[in-house]
Amino acid sequence: MEQTQLTRGQFLQKLGLSSGALMAFYCMGTGLTSCLSSGGDDPKPGGTNTPGTGSGTTSGAVKGTTSGAGIDFTIDLTNADYSKLKTSGEFGYVANIIIANTGSGYVALSKLCTHQGSTISYRNDSKDFRCPTHGSEFNQDGTVKLSPATQSLQVFKTELQNSGNTLRVSA
Repeated sequence: MEQTQLTRGQFLQKLGLSSGALMAFYCMGTGLTSCLSSGGDDPKPGGTNTPGTGSGTTSGAVKGTTSGAGIDFTIDLTNADYSKLKTSGEFGYVANIIIANTGSGYVALSKLCTHQGSTISYRNDSKDFRCPTHGSEFNQDGTVKLSPATQSLQVFKTELQNSGNTLRVSA
């Protein structure tokens, strides 16, 4: 019997795991601190990185304050980096916030699981958020649906503006 050596990523892809789950497994293997560092780029809906989505005032598709107590920013939904957010079931990240189009509106929550700080993702089929590390699940209002997390996620206000072409997210 011939054995084939697979990388961790190849093995996980053969299992059919999503890119978000692959990243979570990568983070577990390299230490979660590398995935939680501030100032790094966050994934965008299209699967590549969006520059300039850290703290403070940003430029391009995202404008405003994306971190701290005064979170208040807008996203240009006509920009190619975020246009997928106009589609029901799609989600993306801006700094430490996950934004999902639920089909009945937009939901913005802290993207970090309250259990151990892993990045959550949106599941359109069940209309909830899930942490790939230990399986915590959160409702759209940020409340815990399934442990081990015991604390709710922070919820941010969302408001469509400019004939539905701009999304405002605020604390």
